[in-house]
Amino acid sequence: MNGYFQLVITDKGSGIRVYKPTDDGVPLDVNIVRDYLDDRKIEYDVVKISEAVTNADNDTVFLFTEAKLLPENEGVKFETSKDRMTVTAIFYPPSEGSKLLTETDVLGSLAYRKITYGIQKEAIHDFFEHRKYCTEIVVAQGKPVIQGKNAKVELHFNANLRPKPTVREDGSVDYFHLNLINNCNEGDVLATLHPEVPGQPGINIYGENIKPAAVKSAFIKYGKNTTISEDKKTLTAAKSGHVTIKEGKITVSDVLVVQNVDVSTGNLEYEGSVEVKGIIASNFSVKAGGNIVVKDIVEGANLEAGADVILECGVKAGGNIKAGGNIVARFIENATIMAGGGITSECILHSNVTSGTEINVLGKRGFIAGGKVCAADRIQAKILGSEMGANTIIEVGADPQVKIRLKELQKLMTDAQKNIEAIKPTIEGFSKMLKAGAKFTPDQVANVQKLVAMNKALTEQLQSNSEEYSQLMEKLAEQKEADVIVEGTAYPGTTVNIGELSMIVKKPVQYSRFVVKEGDVRLAPI
Repeated sequence: MNGYFQLVITDKGSGIRVYKPTDDGVPLDVNIVRDYLDDRKIEYDVVKISEAVTNADNDTVFLFTEAKLLPENEGVKFETSKDRMTVTAIFYPPSEGSKLLTETDVLGSLAYRKITYGIQKEAIHDFFEHRKYCTEIVVAQGKPVIQGKNAKVELHFNANLRPKPTVREDGSVDYFHLNLINNCNEGDVLATLHPEVPGQPGINIYGENIKPAAVKSAFIKYGKNTTISEDKKTLTAAKSGHVTIKEGKITVSDVLVVQNVDVSTGNLEYEGSVEVKGIIASNFSVKAGGNIVVKDIVEGANLEAGADVILECGVKAGGNIKAGGNIVARFIENATIMAGGGITSECILHSNVTSGTEINVLGKRGFIAGGKVCAADRIQAKILGSEMGANTIIEVGADPQVKIRLKELQKLMTDAQKNIEAIKPTIEGFSKMLKAGAKFTPDQVANVQKLVAMNKALTEQLQSNSEEYSQLMEKLAEQKEADVIVEGTAYPGTTVNIGELSMIVKKPVQYSRFVVKEGDVRLAPI
């Protein structure tokens, strides 16, 4: 039993008798005594009360006032938790000879407080069997909400492959062992759907229902060369190949191998992956749903891959390359490069390069000089700019693809709003005239119906674009911290942009990181 106290009234005044705990009980907390006296507006000496509790003696009465107080019946104090799920009670003993509480009294007090659910009758009955004073007892307990689980699609392959070439001891870069291919065999399980689990509602002590949070459903999005089970929970490979996510769908691609892309082949467009053992001639194009691998140089050609682009030599002279995944090229010169994933190269010269994640310029040279190079998360190189002051712009801190799409959506929404405003007067005028009893020819009615249909389509498209715009703005706001790392020298004339902030390098900077600190672009150690 825990320690407790009893209010005692004597001829010499009033005080308390403090009882020591028994067995493994907890000593009396002085605050319980103070709360009891405060609730009853009984004046007392704080020091004397503290001494009484500290020097607990079952046989001694510690007087704290000379006044002869009125006796106190057995009492109880209820506390309701903030979440309205629990009611605890602390019982106080009566003064000698005073009235005791009954179970009916306690249950009536709970009912008076409109506490109707989860009454712990056994705990209340147990108190009246053993009367453990100054001890918290749970007398009402709500039913907690059991939150459900959102549905989840578990992928059995790495959907976020990034190129990580190995830098050899001599400074050269191994571009041949990048582990960018998710090989799979026919029958391999590619994805598993774990369905949503609905939550179970709870009930608070006042009998009010508490709804669990809504759960989200999901489904496996699948593309070519895959098989979904009848219950839609398991996706397997229908053939051996390379598994990737293309336009949000899990797809297995096979590989087309050619010697060169030139007049002998013409432009290539293939749903799987393409491997070119030789060159891609100027002005030719290759479009692949999977990867594009080119063993020799790409000069003035156009490449577009749904997954990765790997150029074992490089690209120059007006080459235009776009990849949904990563791009690896030994060098990039006078080219336009855009990757949804990372970009890795030994040097980037006078090019417009954009990455949805990070750009690493490694190897012996490791320089970025001229042009504009942008990445969402990080740009890392040995050299930025040049001693000749080449105009070089380095930009991180926001997904370039998101920024481009935001501009497109802004224009689409502006144009749609203008068209809606242009159509609106005609439709409203027709409606007013129709209500006034005017008659129209079939051609006039047909024209207005076309305008009404156009107005509906524009309004729906405007709403859809607005929702996408809001989602992209949220994504832009969630961008994590970005930085630029220079392992050698950043030369004057180089502009470093991080988010909306900017710094122009005015004197050589060596072995440093460009970061945002205290509202500005600043230098920090690597």
